[in-house]
Amino acid sequence: MCALPVPGAVDPDHEDAIDTRPGEDELAADGAGGRMSFLDHLDELRKRLVIAVAAVFIGFLVAFTVIGPITEFVMRPLYEILPEGGQFIYTEPTEAFFLYIKVAALVGLILAIPVVLLQLWRFIAPGLYAHEKKFTVPFVTLSSLFFVGGCLFSHYLLFPIAWRFLASFSTDFMTFMPRIQPTFSLYVRLMLACGVVFQMPTLVLFLARVGMLTAGFMLRNTKYAILIIFIVAAVLTPTGDPATLTLMAAPMMVLYALSIGIAWVVAPRRKDDDG
Repeated sequence: MCALPVPGAVDPDHEDAIDTRPGEDELAADGAGGRMSFLDHLDELRKRLVIAVAAVFIGFLVAFTVIGPITEFVMRPLYEILPEGGQFIYTEPTEAFFLYIKVAALVGLILAIPVVLLQLWRFIAPGLYAHEKKFTVPFVTLSSLFFVGGCLFSHYLLFPIAWRFLASFSTDFMTFMPRIQPTFSLYVRLMLACGVVFQMPTLVLFLARVGMLTAGFMLRNTKYAILIIFIVAAVLTPTGDPATLTLMAAPMMVLYALSIGIAWVVAPRRKDDDG
């Protein structure tokens, strides 16, 4: 007689083929078995926000001690682009003073960006496995470098070209004398936009390493990515002229190509078949 299989029994010859999912003990050992309550998440978020804001405030204080040269560094190139006779003006008593405050705040954020990104990583780290948590240093380092790189790109290339375009409409009966508040607001908008856009390789690095994104998928959808890049560039650029739009989209396409290579390099490799 043939013995009928007993429900729940494990065939020794096929033991490895039944359940290969990690058990609770393995998950706990890997660092992903713990669970945080909603209040624990709020408390963790509060802690990370406090540290990040404190780092930005310290950076603000450091920047404010040398605010004169920093403001000169920001505004002098823009002033030199103005047409002959043009100058910056302010129409409210506190406008010039708050320019210094805003410049110091922006520089404080740039100085504190490694700490801010580290707090972001530590907030999401409890939901990761132990081997994924090892990406702390690459994440913070690459994110900080690309953010600063985006800010430098905006300051030295993108904003001067956009500003030159905006200042080119002066005529005999119109003189370009911009207020400092909207000028600096536009400067900050483009700088932060470039800083965020330049995070693309770091984001792809993380998503590819955890298996949520592949180089093949990105390569197959390149044409759609280029379309999205130009749409984003059109939204972020204030002028809409072809030169500024292209200058904004060009580094994004380069970053996309770089991200494809990163996704291919860091993607988890399948184990070779045992034959």
